[in-house]
Amino acid sequence: MKDFRSLQVWEKAHTLALDIYKNTASFPKEELYGLTSQIRRASVSIPSNIAEGCGRDGDAELKRFLLISMGSASEVEYQLLLARDLSFLKPDVYEQLNLQVVEIKRMLASFVKTLKNG
Repeated sequence: MKDFRSLQVWEKAHTLALDIYKNTASFPKEELYGLTSQIRRASVSIPSNIAEGCGRDGDAELKRFLLISMGSASEVEYQLLLARDLSFLKPDVYEQLNLQVVEIKRMLASFVKTLKNG
């Protein structure tokens, strides 16, 4: 069992979730149960699955939850693009959030690779 709070990738994913919440607060009210909810849930899923994987027994279980986190990160990546194209996010805000997601995906991929080889 690992302490998820000690993982840099978890810290970055947690920060992303906070930033997503902050930047979706201004989305249109009719999107509250649509894109706003979807992107928030997907962003929270990234650090949540890292934490859950750390609480499981063994690297195989951790790897499985890291891969689920990777899928959620890809989902957020698309949803950010959609929000930008719908003009819900300004281009500079989109770029900043997208860079965060891409970095998290790279870190997750590296972590998974380490577990495969370890």
